[in-house]
This record gives sequence, C-alpha cells and structure tokens, in this order.
Amino acid sequence: MTDTVQTTVSVAPLFRPFPWGSGQLRNRIVMAPMTRSMSPGKVPGDDVAAYYRRRAAGGTGLIITEGTNPDHPPATAYPNVPGFYGEAGLAGWKKVVDGVHAEGGKIIPQLWHCGSYRQPGTEPDPTVPGMGPSAIVHPDHAEKGVAPKAMTQADIDEAIASYARGAVAARDLGFDGVELHGAHGYLIDQFFWERLNQRTDRYGGSLEARLTFGVELIQAVRAAVGPDFPIVLRFSQWKLGDYACKMLASAAELERFLLPLAEAGVDVFHASTRRFNDPEFDGSNLNLAGWAKRITGKPAITVGSVGLDMDMVRALFQGEAARSAGLDALLERLDHDEFDLVAVGRALLGDPAWADKVRDGREDEIVAFSPEQLATLN
Repeated sequence: MTDTVQTTVSVAPLFRPFPWGSGQLRNRIVMAPMTRSMSPGKVPGDDVAAYYRRRAAGGTGLIITEGTNPDHPPATAYPNVPGFYGEAGLAGWKKVVDGVHAEGGKIIPQLWHCGSYRQPGTEPDPTVPGMGPSAIVHPDHAEKGVAPKAMTQADIDEAIASYARGAVAARDLGFDGVELHGAHGYLIDQFFWERLNQRTDRYGGSLEARLTFGVELIQAVRAAVGPDFPIVLRFSQWKLGDYACKMLASAAELERFLLPLAEAGVDVFHASTRRFNDPEFDGSNLNLAGWAKRITGKPAITVGSVGLDMDMVRALFQGEAARSAGLDALLERLDHDEFDLVAVGRALLGDPAWADKVRDGREDEIVAFSPEQLATLN
C-alpha cells in the first residue's frame, strides 16, 4: 500500500475511448516504454508476455513495449534487450501481442536504435562498433567512451531499411501500430541534435537538414506499412548525458522541427518529458505534448511523473523514494484537450492494475513502485 494523495477532480476524461487506427482504445492510459533487459539472447520469453498481459488485464488501454532493436547490427547498446527480428524473437513477440489482445488492450512495439551510444564489446556481436551521424563520443560516455563510426550513406540506407523491416514485422504479427524512438539522444535523435550531428552533407547543418534522416526514415516506414497503420514518434528535449538540454528554444523552433515529421507520416507525437506538469516555454502553460498537438493538429501523448511526486532521474538514478500523487493537474489538462493520451511509467511498474484502481476510486489500494522492484519486476 502507499500514502496515496487522493484525486479530487473527476477521472472520467482519462477513461474516454480514443480512435486508434481502424479501431479504438478503451481509455486514454498508455503504458510508457521502459527498458527491462530481461530477454536473454534477444528473445522475449513467456515471462515477458505475462508481464505485458498483466498490465492489459489491469485496464491499460495502450501498451508501448520496452525498446526493442531492429536488425541493424549496431542497434543495441545494452545486454538482454529484446530484438525485433529472427524467427525466435518474432515468435516471442507474437505471444506478447496475443496476450494483450486477449485482455482487451492494444499494443505497439517501440523500435529503438542506440546509434553512437553503443560501445565496443556489446552483444550480440562485440566486434560491431557504435555508429552515429558523426564520430563524436556520446555525452553520456564523455569520460571514457569510444567514438562511434560516422555513418556512410550505405549505413544510413541500411539503418532506414532495418526500421522498415521491423515495422512490417509488427504489422504482420498483429500489433496495433509502431513507435519510433526518436528521443533521449539515441540514433534518430542524434541526427536531430547539433551536438552529435556535425555532418557537412545533406544530413547536417541547419535544423531542417538535421531532420533529413528522420524524415526519410518515417517516409520509408510509412511506405512499407501502408496508410492505415499508426506510426508514433517519441521525441524529447532532454538527452542522456544532458538532462537539462533544450534542443529547441521556442515554439517557433518546435514548429520547424515537428511539421516536416508530421508531413513525412507521423500519426501521433509522444512528447517525452521528466515532469508532465512543467510548461515547455515561457509565456504559456502548455507542456511539450500540448505544443505538439497545437502545432501539428496530430494526437499527442504526454508523459513524465504521472501519479508520482518525483521525476525518473531523481527516483532511479539518485536513489530517492517517489511517493504517489494525485492526478488533479493531469486531469485538468486532459479535460482541456491539451493532449489526448497519458503515458504512465513507474506507477504501472508498481501496480499492474493501476488503471482499474484509478477508474474505480481505489487509489488507496495502489501499490507503490520502488527502485528495488526492478531486479524482480513482473
């Protein structure tokens, strides 16, 4: 149990259905993608299927899986992260999607290429180097990292093709869309970010040029999966190694950033922030998801410390204990249509039935998340 702060505003907006592809989500609650590193050999096992099925059974409307690597050899940077390729890997994901659907939920995989974050010696082939837009050490490895290989045009073409193959596999397995991880200083975001993209060809330079890789990738995925398969793009200002980063300093710059990506084929923008209730720019109370929706007219997902009083960095990396918090501020923003969907992370790790308990007014029964759970998380 936990010392839950009770919500006083009606939770009804959180439980309105929402159109999704050819169907609809049963509510506005999304399980945020969270790395687990519990898939030895890059194959998700029955325990992974059971983990996601429990969250669907607990009322979550849409599940976004942990980051899963496409088949481009340098895509992974962490041990035991699942792949989204190969006969055994895709068979494992088929069990995941079938289990979630059996509980009435929807699910999409997140395709995640780590790019220059990868360091020598990483599985599955330790001889494969990290690759990025430029041969610059990732800031999260600043003290002892090895510089990646600067990607050639052939490398870029193969990385894009790898994403497209992964998206087609997701569609063919029965997933309800796909999310492209374009945030936090990983490959797509490395091209966006001037600090890691110092190219002098058409992929580097101005903000518009740094968008080229992402635009071409989204266009390739859209062409591969067809017009009706939802594509979500996760993006962020903050980066691993630079949590205070403001890549885009104003709403005008955010517009220059988002509109080409929307036009390339993004259906939904997932705005990754550490605290959903923080205004993004001076002069407006809108958060990053709110600005994404206003600028593009596309649905937006908000995320960041939902249901908790402390952001992920302090709770997980600095060892501080996050406590449950009420949802009044979130519900007021949602009721004003600032954004459309709400991604919940650590609160759903702590209690798979978080959605049902919020819906039924049983917040005092919610089981709190603690970092100690990570080693045995189910």
